[in-house]
Amino acid sequence: MTGLAFDTLRYTKRLREVGVPESQAEVQAELLAEALADRLASKEDLAKLDTDLRTALAKVEAELKRDIETTRAELKRDIETTRAELQKDIETTRAELQRDIEATKAELQKDIETTKAELKRDIEATKTELKRDMKELELRMVIKMGAMVLGGIGLLFGLMRAWPLPVQYVPTVQEMRLPAPAK
Repeated sequence: MTGLAFDTLRYTKRLREVGVPESQAEVQAELLAEALADRLASKEDLAKLDTDLRTALAKVEAELKRDIETTRAELKRDIETTRAELQKDIETTRAELQRDIEATKAELQKDIETTKAELKRDIEATKTELKRDMKELELRMVIKMGAMVLGGIGLLFGLMRAWPLPVQYVPTVQEMRLPAPAK
């Protein structure tokens, strides 16, 4: 029983004081001392365990540091690789978008030119139609105005025949005199 502080003599003495026979008290003290020696750890055992644990912990810590550094290096490498791939993808996408924009721009420019030409053609056709319609309208207006003038003259002559004006014809040789005023 190295390092274990168990007073078997005192334990035996106490058992005898309470009426336990001496041989039985000694056997109980020995059995208890053995059980305590088997079950309890001594300070040396705890110190050895502490040393072993510290050594194992130092090894685990060193391995973890190595693993962390390795993982960190791998992650940096992976990040750089991913960054390079993403940059390449971005450049490819940018180039594709630029081509698409240029193609769309060219198509839109072509559509604009086509639309301009169609609009000019439509405007010229509309101008021609308007000129033709204006000449036709002008001709109809002249005809209507002429008809109105002729109709007005005809009406005037008709009215003059139906109701002649009470005008006397005086030959130019005669002098017309007004009656003298009554005094």
